[in-house]
Amino acid sequence: QVQLVESGGGLVQAGGSLRLSCAASGRTFSRYPMGWFRQAPGKEREFVAAINWSGTSTYYADSVKGRFTISRDNTKNTMYLRMNSLKPEDTAVYYCALDSRYLGDYVTNQYEYDYWGQGTQVTVSS
Repeated sequence: QVQLVESGGGLVQAGGSLRLSCAASGRTFSRYPMGWFRQAPGKEREFVAAINWSGTSTYYADSVKGRFTISRDNTKNTMYLRMNSLKPEDTAVYYCALDSRYLGDYVTNQYEYDYWGQGTQVTVSS
C-alpha cells in the first residue's frame, strides 16, 4: 500500500507562486512514476504534469508548460510541483498520484494511476 499526502495549497494572487508537495509512505517510492492532476469546479479532472521514477523525464500539459515544474526527491519520498505565474484558471483541487504497476517512463493517463492523495485546494484570485 501507498499513502500520498499533498500540502502547500492556498490562496494566491494572479502572478504569484506556490509549491505543492506530495509526501509518500508505504511501498518503495522511488521505483514508480508519479503525476499531478487537478479538478476545477464543474470540470473533469485533468492532467497537469508527470515525472518518471528517477526524475530525469517529465511531461507537462500545454496549459502549464513554462510555468509549472515537477520534481521529486527520492531520498525524502516527496514529489513537488512548483507553480509560477499563476492564473485564475489554475484554480482547482490538485491531486498527486502514483502508478505502482509500471516501472517505465512518465504516465499521463490518469486511469493508469492506482494511488491518489486526498487533494489540496489552490485558489488564484484575479
